[in-house]
Amino acid sequence: MKVLKDGHVHSPYCPHGTKDTFEQYIEKAITLKYDEISFTEHAPLPSTFKDPVPSQDSAISINDLEHYITKIKKLKKIYAQDIKINVGLEVDYIEGYEEETATFLNDWGTELDDSILSTHFILCPNNEYICLDYSPKSMEQLLKEYSSLERVYEKYYATLHKSIKADLGFFKPRRIGHMTLIRKFQKRFPRNFDDNILIESTLLLIKKHEYSLDINGAGLTKPLCQEMYPPIPWVERAAQLNIPLVYGSDAHSAKQLGQGIEQLQRHLLF
Repeated sequence: MKVLKDGHVHSPYCPHGTKDTFEQYIEKAITLKYDEISFTEHAPLPSTFKDPVPSQDSAISINDLEHYITKIKKLKKIYAQDIKINVGLEVDYIEGYEEETATFLNDWGTELDDSILSTHFILCPNNEYICLDYSPKSMEQLLKEYSSLERVYEKYYATLHKSIKADLGFFKPRRIGHMTLIRKFQKRFPRNFDDNILIESTLLLIKKHEYSLDINGAGLTKPLCQEMYPPIPWVERAAQLNIPLVYGSDAHSAKQLGQGIEQLQRHLLF
């Protein structure tokens, strides 16, 4: 019997999410008959890294991290008979900040049951960073910096490859988050090139390093994306490669739990 798990869920501690309570997320997960749920809040960014989004709200504050972990640990006990709850984080890979990220993971890794490694920030030729999924304007900025959409995609996947290869210590997350996030605004910025080789090479690298893959339903609800991260044919390819697949709603509100799971179940993938 398959375990129904959502391995990518945010929380009231997310500065750019909703204030839905942990209990609301958990009760909704129980209603959906989940066996397991991982709260994977955006980990605090390195102290010397300046969040490039205008509101600087990409991640939980380091000052709130202990409260976040303590709260989930209490809820694990309260709901132990109903659902398995994991303490987790979605950790950003930021090119050039590997040492600080490894130090953070060494400090907090023992507190975690689950974790994801994601790429949101792209280092540009001018040595500044852009949060690629913040808004269509972010993609416009990346296009300006890299001169073409194809070069933006190449840089994104090169950064993903660096994240997979990076030495972030013993507690490095071994699941890669929303690997085709670069497609979030694809309806506004359509490709005139084939990105299949970039995705295939990334899957092969994930396979080589024995990592798992976040099968992320959030892209389906984004009007300029309208597909999963990665899309179904690539989920099937990952399954062919025997890459472990972990469904994630990437919910930032309780009502978003379960997004994308029906499509995966229709294809007999979960």
